[in-house]
Amino acid sequence: MDNAERTVRVSHRGTATRNALLDAAARVFCTVGFARAGVSEVVAEAGASVGSLYHHFTGKADLFRALYTEFQQRQQQRTHDAAARARAAGETDPTRLMHAAARAYLEGCIEERETAWLFFSGDSPPGFDAAVRDELRAWTDRNVALFRKAEEPVEEALLMVVSGAMLLAVGEVVRREDRAAARRLADDVIEVLAGLEPLRKPPRSAGAPGLRQAGGDEQTD
Repeated sequence: MDNAERTVRVSHRGTATRNALLDAAARVFCTVGFARAGVSEVVAEAGASVGSLYHHFTGKADLFRALYTEFQQRQQQRTHDAAARARAAGETDPTRLMHAAARAYLEGCIEERETAWLFFSGDSPPGFDAAVRDELRAWTDRNVALFRKAEEPVEEALLMVVSGAMLLAVGEVVRREDRAAARRLADDVIEVLAGLEPLRKPPRSAGAPGLRQAGGDEQTD
């Protein structure tokens, strides 16, 4: 066996161990919660050693964050695919594309309800909730951009409303024990979001009160 082949085998083995640890952590966290879970329980569930866990992660908080990163990657793929399907079906309205992406995000939370519950239950590492809010806000920022033309700024008020609504919606959707009830709630949230529109401030005409003429004199009625 040459060095390259040996390196590949070691790499595959390391990846398999890492995945086993993540799967075990998800099961343990879902069963007993993050705060009550211990590293020893995770490695026992994974059939691994404590040393192998610390080779891949710094501790259980790092495991938790890695699970969230992978969950978000799946969510991003879901929202991307949903928007792509809508475009392929002929949808061009940016608002409806944003709603398709938001609906896919909520649907992903329903499909992976136990995993999603970990991240929105409040039982998490210190500072994690703030990081989730920031990331969901960034996700919403990318989608709210579809509301506007490229030359127009994203409105802060609209961004706050949509990101706040999505954060609350996710927390409520994952609490629903019945999938049908969760989907009805998701549908209701999207319907409400569909009624939101950016503020439309009419442009001030050249003759509007308070504007200055080229000569510098302020116009009055």
